[in-house]
Amino acid sequence: MRDNFFKYQAQTTPHPLALEVSHAKGSYIFDTNNKKYLDFIAGVSACSLGHCHPKVVAAVKKQLDTYLHVMVYGEFIQEPAVALTKLLSEHLPENLTTTYLTNSGTEAIEGSIKLARRATGRKEILYADKAYHGNTMGALSIMGLEDRKEAFQPLIPDCNSITFNSEKDIEKITSKTAAVVLETIQGGAGFIIPENDYLKKVKARCIEVGALLILDEIQPGFGRTGKLFGFEHFDVEPDIVVLGKGMGGGMPIGAFTASEKLMKLLSHDPKLGHITTFGGNPVIASAALATLKELTESDLINQTLQKEILFRKLLNHPLIKEVRGKGLMLAILFDSPEITSEVILTCKKHGLLLFWLLFESKAARITPPLTISETEIKEGCQILLAALDTIYNKA
Repeated sequence: MRDNFFKYQAQTTPHPLALEVSHAKGSYIFDTNNKKYLDFIAGVSACSLGHCHPKVVAAVKKQLDTYLHVMVYGEFIQEPAVALTKLLSEHLPENLTTTYLTNSGTEAIEGSIKLARRATGRKEILYADKAYHGNTMGALSIMGLEDRKEAFQPLIPDCNSITFNSEKDIEKITSKTAAVVLETIQGGAGFIIPENDYLKKVKARCIEVGALLILDEIQPGFGRTGKLFGFEHFDVEPDIVVLGKGMGGGMPIGAFTASEKLMKLLSHDPKLGHITTFGGNPVIASAALATLKELTESDLINQTLQKEILFRKLLNHPLIKEVRGKGLMLAILFDSPEITSEVILTCKKHGLLLFWLLFESKAARITPPLTISETEIKEGCQILLAALDTIYNKA
């Protein structure tokens, strides 16, 4: 299987971790030799309820016996999608009522950019330095790392960058701006949190000039930061919120949500302003509905902040320079990319899965399932600290 993986499946990096997966359950992934790995990645924040959560699996199996794909998005009334969007509305601010379900977060970003341009009649999209919103052409156009974009130029015009957390750059939001697209907490940049009411100030400027604020909750959303949505920490409400990753409990889904008035703009002038064949798929929507119910009906989200405290207490070592982030969206910073890679690969050998961040090469991500237990947190940190001791003593 390993040879076939490298020969037939397109690769994204020269050196993938190449773990041969047999099965996964809860906080653990098992390889084909039945070695178990404690998972501190959770599919890059996607497996919010761990692997094969029984309520998600039950919802999927029930829908499999009912019907699969029956029609393109938005034409037939399908209960899982309707129930999911209704429940989302109940847990979002009053101005965020209507949800468009997509196949991924990056597709939802595309839809939100189109909606902003349609609503304002303007072209300019502002994004932050070191931003990451996906890898399709529209999302790539608002990626905040220019060397990652160069090979794919020309991209969408009129996309310009501002500096995250810079109050001076807020002045760049003008009457020419259709929307400002920001991650609520910057992911690829190293889990950077907005400071000094930055998001509120951006929203105020957007209101002043008639632009829209689009907040990317693809990674912070669905309980990962200790709130259902990350923006709840910062007393701000976006005009459009973009969702994904943890939304599906391990199944592929994205969404963007706005007011009913805004969303109706995609249905006329032109009709079919945004279309998708598989968005709102009933099996996927069933998994997402089960995930949202579990998150909102249990104590998991409140526990997330207590688990953060435990992580921060345990992650104390001379090689750890900083722990960034919020809730179970944490990044540990080291002195160099080389130390980061050595830590990740050493931990893998000893049964703990960590992963890199996109742009911050000195950081390793800790984004375990929200269902992870305190015992498992202690187990994983023990492996991590032992690896750090080995590296530290060798230096």
